[in-house]
Amino acid sequence: MKWPITLILPLVAFFVSMIGTRLLIGYLMAQQVLDHPNARSSHEAPTPRGAGIAVVGALFAVWIVIGVIEGPLGVPVVTISAIGMILAGVSLLDDLQGLGPAVRLTVHTIAVAIALVLVPLPGPIFGGLFPPLVDLIMAGVLWVWFINLFNFMDGIDGIVGVETLAISIGLFVIARKLGLGEMSMLLSLSVGAVALGFLRWNWHPAKIFLGDVGSIPLGFVLGWMLLVLAANGAWGPALILPLYFFADATLTLLRRILKAERLWEAHREHFYQRAVDTGLRHDQVAWIVGVANLFLIMLSIVAARGLPEAAILGACGAVGMLLFLLVKGGPTD
Repeated sequence: MKWPITLILPLVAFFVSMIGTRLLIGYLMAQQVLDHPNARSSHEAPTPRGAGIAVVGALFAVWIVIGVIEGPLGVPVVTISAIGMILAGVSLLDDLQGLGPAVRLTVHTIAVAIALVLVPLPGPIFGGLFPPLVDLIMAGVLWVWFINLFNFMDGIDGIVGVETLAISIGLFVIARKLGLGEMSMLLSLSVGAVALGFLRWNWHPAKIFLGDVGSIPLGFVLGWMLLVLAANGAWGPALILPLYFFADATLTLLRRILKAERLWEAHREHFYQRAVDTGLRHDQVAWIVGVANLFLIMLSIVAARGLPEAAILGACGAVGMLLFLLVKGGPTD
């Protein structure tokens, strides 16, 4: 792959995502594909939902081009893109008509199972601590959970775009440091590019929302990239980079289980939602999360340099402090 030439691909992804999202705003408004405010919403006016059509459309188009350029080495990328597009189609149907939680979870599980069979991971996820079959099953469970938590965390303006951009930057930096190849770096740049294009219109006050058609496929591809990173021996960075989203969603789920709440019902109990409820604006929360993610990226570099335990300990402390600050919240004007 000719690196300087192929750098144009992330630029294409950025512009297609940004321009495509802008065009969708008017179209979705005209078609009345709107997210209407309710008691559990964080927005105040009906807002178009479905920017993911442009965002993941741009991403998968560029990924397929990258895969074709790479030849045999790019087959896994094309395969993951194909599965991701099917997920996007099902998720779009969910946005438009609504699918039951059991149907959604079944589709996500089947997609992950097919991906793990057709695109085997390059090594064990947990460093050989478990038998291969157990390791594979645990990887699948984590992947399915990551897809869903990514969707759960898409609740205020800008937060998913910021998180996607931060993880993609971290993946690029770690891939470059560990010498995982130009294709890995290019894939990461492309994910960050479409997230940046989307943020142009999703920054508070958002003119459009991502929708399941965007958050589900993004969770799918980022989950795959993080698992590949762990399978290449970089389990520390793979754990650190998404740690805030993982902690917020998982702790919220556990809290709701202990309260015997219906897990499939919408709520406002995530830490970032509680921060908004205390008086912080969406963009303030997104900035706080973004700054915390920069720190996580630095800690992931420490982990890649041979100190994963210390880096993970520092990351847990940083995320714990972030969760505390979000709950404490309060106006900052």
